[in-house]
Amino acid sequence: MLCAAAATWLLTFMDSYIGYLIAALLVGLAGGGFAVGIPYVSKWFPKEKQGTALGIFGAGNIGAAVTKLIAPLVMVAWGWKSVAQIWAMGLAVTAVLFFLLVREDPDQARRAAGEIKPQPFLEQLKPLRNIQVWRFSLYYFFVFGAFVALALWLPRYLTGAYGLDIKTAGVIAAMYSIPASLFRIVGGWLSDRVGARTVMYWTFGVSVICTLLLSYPSTTYIVNGIEGPIEFTLAMGVAPFTVLVFVLGFFMSLGKAAVYKHIPVYYPHHVGSVGGVVGMIGGLGGFILPIAFGALNDWIGVWTSCFMLLFVLVATALTWMHFAIRRMERAHFPQIATETDLPEIIAAGGEKP
Repeated sequence: MLCAAAATWLLTFMDSYIGYLIAALLVGLAGGGFAVGIPYVSKWFPKEKQGTALGIFGAGNIGAAVTKLIAPLVMVAWGWKSVAQIWAMGLAVTAVLFFLLVREDPDQARRAAGEIKPQPFLEQLKPLRNIQVWRFSLYYFFVFGAFVALALWLPRYLTGAYGLDIKTAGVIAAMYSIPASLFRIVGGWLSDRVGARTVMYWTFGVSVICTLLLSYPSTTYIVNGIEGPIEFTLAMGVAPFTVLVFVLGFFMSLGKAAVYKHIPVYYPHHVGSVGGVVGMIGGLGGFILPIAFGALNDWIGVWTSCFMLLFVLVATALTWMHFAIRRMERAHFPQIATETDLPEIIAAGGEKP
């Protein structure tokens, strides 16, 4: 956090494009905090409460949405440099409070006493050989990466597809981001109550329906009627579009928590490395998908092409998840197909908690 704060402050001293790129790269250290936080938080709680705990931890995503609302006001009042400086000071203060108020994770004392030995770096990376880890990464690419991408893309979409002014479009995008981030807590709680796999089925099932409806472009039909041509148009208005997008965002938030509920159960000794890779792939989704949305607009020439891509993505994730689970249940755990929430353990090379 201190390094990220210093890098954020460094932005205000840059006077060249290359300099901004270097400083922005160092700001990316903040993303490492998420990968560190997942194993740290999970170690304090038994597995039946880890979903809720990690959901609350992950709800920190709301900071990005709050920044979208507050940063422009600060920039208008005091200039753009003040945004970086105030945010850097806030992060530095948080780092100091964290150092003073929190305890070391339970395993650290055992490592210091020699009761357990730190795992070598290559040993920590062994789970990444499992295709299951990359399947989880695909899940997070959609539930987190696509969520971030939509939050960034919505203002452009609403102004282009519906002709809304940028202020109204920005408010809708903010309303999409803030509540959906908080619903991550609900997703964690539900993962503990009904199971992460069930929540993932809900997430992907509803998302397939929403993206399918949202991907249908405004279309005018001409039917040869008895008394001549009959013309009618099928198009989605702003209100139903907003409702569907909010429903999609809600279930994405549930899925974000459910994905991370899996990791400490499947890989209790490799939460950091597995969680880091999953989070990295999700973050790449937030970077790659907006670019893909723009490219599809140029290529297809239809505003709803972004939802066509998301439909293909979530349908692929749902299909892969379903057949992987069914195959492993039949091959390895036929007797517990209905007795456990996570029947994939060990089957795909995962660890038994």
